[in-house]
Amino acid sequence: MGGVALVFAGQGAQTPGMGSELYESSPAARAIFDEAETLRPGIKELCFLGPASELNLTVNTQPCLFVVDYACAVALEEAMGEKLCGTHVTGAAGFSLGEVVASSFTGIMDFRTGFDFVCARGEAMNRAGQDHPGVMYAVVKLDSTEVEEIADSMVGVYPVNYNSPTQTVVACEAAQGDQFVSAVANRGGKALKLRVSGGFHSPLMESATAELAELTQVMSFTQPTIPLYSAMTTRPYDNPRELLPSQVNSPVLWAQTIEAMATDGFDTFIEVGPGRTLSNFINQIDDTLTTWQASDAESVNQVATQLMNRKGN
Repeated sequence: MGGVALVFAGQGAQTPGMGSELYESSPAARAIFDEAETLRPGIKELCFLGPASELNLTVNTQPCLFVVDYACAVALEEAMGEKLCGTHVTGAAGFSLGEVVASSFTGIMDFRTGFDFVCARGEAMNRAGQDHPGVMYAVVKLDSTEVEEIADSMVGVYPVNYNSPTQTVVACEAAQGDQFVSAVANRGGKALKLRVSGGFHSPLMESATAELAELTQVMSFTQPTIPLYSAMTTRPYDNPRELLPSQVNSPVLWAQTIEAMATDGFDTFIEVGPGRTLSNFINQIDDTLTTWQASDAESVNQVATQLMNRKGN
């Protein structure tokens, strides 16, 4: 039997109403939301009621998802009646923003430090998007090599999210968007525009990385309780002071990270947070891997039962 890892959802998974059921059913989750509310008043209403137009703004999306992801994790821990890290799960990863949540949950930084950092992260990335306008497209029907060839033939176009064998996301300067879509179509692919406010994980985010690098210089970090795999390097974290800022303007090697974790013996992945986007990617990356989702009271209890049965076996 292989290892179990937590994977934390990233930007794009947000939806109005997320976390509201857990707030009512889980004292541990409620405590997380209440603490976040003291740090950023109004965040509970934004998570539970939206509207989507406000929730989808980067400066709001990132802190809201941070809280919901974290609340799902502590609710699962509460349902288990003991710590997850080091007992039932022995590894973790997160998709972009989710990696910041994972950094907090695995003990690299505490909840409040992580929340403050993610608020600064959202603001820095939003500013960078305003100063250097960019757009992002999810490319399907082409493999990553073909997407890279198209990007290499253009200026200001960057493959940034290697989500699965069937999907690669590209960030590009806003002025290059139409040309990129046409180039993809000419190859037989399809480019789907994402609802984001900048060209994330590309050189267009260099100013945000610089801002966050200054911030991490004065932050305190500790060793994680379990290995946290960086989706920038595909290996466990070794220097959060550098990795946390650098992931903002570096590609998310999600498919490669899951492959590395599978090679290291992980065969079960618990997606923590709203939706099942990461589970879908993982199933496309390797259909022999098992995925579970913990996003509301019912699914949290189901995963807790599965984990206890697994331990019993």
